[in-house]
Order: sequence, then structure tokens, then C-alpha cells
Amino acid sequence: MLRGGSGLLLGAGGLAALPLFGTPDRKQDPSQCTTRDLSESDKRLVVSNWPGYLDEDDGEYTSTLTDFQKAMGIEVSYTADVNDNLEFFAKVVNQLGSCQSSKRDLFMLTDWMAARMIQVGWIQPLDKAKVPNLHANLIDSLAGVGWDPDRTYSAPWQSGLTGIAYNKSKVKEVRSFSELLSRPDLKGRVSLLTEMRDTMGLIMLSEGADPAKFTDGDWDTALERLRKARGDGQIRAFTGNEYIQDLAAGNVVACEAWSGDVAAAEDENLVFVTPEEGQMIWADNMLVPNLAAHKGNAEKWINYYYEPEVAAKLAAYVWYICPVKGAQEAMEKVDPSLVDNPLIFPTAESLATTHSFMALEEFQIRAYEGDFADVIGG
Repeated sequence: MLRGGSGLLLGAGGLAALPLFGTPDRKQDPSQCTTRDLSESDKRLVVSNWPGYLDEDDGEYTSTLTDFQKAMGIEVSYTADVNDNLEFFAKVVNQLGSCQSSKRDLFMLTDWMAARMIQVGWIQPLDKAKVPNLHANLIDSLAGVGWDPDRTYSAPWQSGLTGIAYNKSKVKEVRSFSELLSRPDLKGRVSLLTEMRDTMGLIMLSEGADPAKFTDGDWDTALERLRKARGDGQIRAFTGNEYIQDLAAGNVVACEAWSGDVAAAEDENLVFVTPEEGQMIWADNMLVPNLAAHKGNAEKWINYYYEPEVAAKLAAYVWYICPVKGAQEAMEKVDPSLVDNPLIFPTAESLATTHSFMALEEFQIRAYEGDFADVIGG
């Protein structure tokens, strides 16, 4: 799963395909790009997800995946091959963009990429009657998103926060994102994320701009701040999900980080911090792509993971924000010590520090992603 510098190349390479999102040869009609659902006769399901996003069997502990397979009689082929949204996009663009099978029944992508795929017709609508738990138990803060207001196409898998982390055995406390970009003792020992909306969102916050509503001038100022930090040698690497290994090993001592990664590392030296400027919030969403051969089985998966008891069991393992109502109460039986954990069940005060990234038009995506790729590619 470790990509090192290759992730940057793949991410930047994937950008070349982004302008094709809006062209007629890439758009599909999901009602016309379907196949016969084999779920009743073929009890299989092919799932792609991010690393560290599912509990695992361990001794007497039975994972939610194993429980699902036993309860539903469905054999799941589960792969943690989503390490970066653009990298995964590059894996499936040719298939989905030409109404061919991606060989997957379900995958999980972050809000902005989920929105783009839905917009161009690459995602199948969910049968509302088959996912009643989704509509009954989705937390209010994740309902009614502009790009899928009725959750017709998407179901949040987990939500999370983007902030900073540091290795307290290697460096003194890091409190702000500005410190990552300029503090002398961190020079050459910092990593940032290849996710443009996370990285640029936090830089804009550090510059006093609102990432949910910014101007081209705000963007240019933040981009120049990033370019300077890169040129000064402050940043060691731009990474996807693999940064946590470098942080634990001391190859980087402070970094931009996703909340659940630090918690799941179970390393007392790694500390997740809400930057003084604020933090970004996001969700990764379950999506059924066109030509999925086991759509009904995917809907069973979605409905299963929206049972509060199942959601609590999963949340106790992954430590991301749980999207399911009732899971906090169910956590009393799973692990009482986590009932009030703000990384899983954030308080109103914690949510008040969060920011989202502005929805972008097609021309803005091309321009901003291109600008960002130019800087992080050196």
C-alpha cells in the first residue's frame, strides 16, 4: 500500500483526465449504462475502500465484515486500493467514462469526487426501499448535501477531520498550520496531503480566508504561500494515506493529517491537533458504479452498516466520525470509554471549528487542480 513519491505522479497524472469530466464522450446516462443484477443467484460483492477503514478478525474478535458475510451469505472481495481520490479516478476513468465495467460493485470516495462522478452519470441510484437504515439513521449534519440532497446515489461510510499531527518524541508541540509551513525546526520534515481541498483549505484558513467562499485572489495568495514553503525546502513530501508510517518512523515529525489515521495508529507519540486556524471536515461515501453486477448485494452492505450496533463496532476500530444515529448509545455496549470521544462523536464546540471547501464549477476544477499539481509536482 505504500506509494512514496509515486503517489504524487499518479495524482498529477490523473489531473489530465479531469477536463474530460464535462465533455459529452465521458458523460453517461446511468439508466442506460446498466447490467442484469446477479445478486439473487450470485452471492458475491466486490468492494474498494481506503486503507485502515474496516475492522479485522483478531483472535476471538469477529469483524463486521465476517459478521456481514455470515448474516447475508454473501462472499465479499474487499480491497483497500483507494489511497487518493485522483489516483483511484485514474484506475476507473476509462471504464466508467465509456460505459464499461470497473469490476467493482461498491467503492468509497470523498465528497467532491463522489459529486463529480454522480454529475457525469457514472453512479447508479440506490433503491430507497432496500436501504431503509440509511434514510432513517443518517446523522443530520451529513444529510441534504447539495450534490446529492436526498442521498439518492451516496451513503457516507465515515466522516473525518483534517488537521495536523506531530510526533511528540521528535519535536515540540505544533499548534498551527502556519507552523508547518514556516517553523525552522520543522524544515524538511513536514508532509502535506495530495488532496487539494484539504491542503489548500487549511492554507486559506491560515491566511484568513474562508475555504467555503473564497475569491481568485484568496486562492492565489494561498497558492503562493504553498509555493514558497515548497521552494524553501520546508515540505519533505506530498502524500496520500501513507503519511502515518513516516510520522511514526520519524521521517517526518509533523504533517497534515486525517483524524482517524492518528487514532488508529495507536502510537502514544503521535498527537492529532486541531489547528488554531480551524480544521476541514469531509465524508467518504459509498457509491455503486455503473454496470455493477451485484447492486442488490451492495445495498445490503449499505443497509447493514447503518445499523447502530454495527456502526458502533466499526467506529470503535477506525476512530473516524460515525455517520449513524444511535451509534453513540450503542457504543455503551461496545466500548464505554469511546462514548464521549470527540473524534468519533464530535461535540457542537468541535464542529464549530470545522470548515468545508467551496463547490467548484468545471472551469474552476481544471484551473485550481492544475495550479495545485504544478506546485506539488515541483
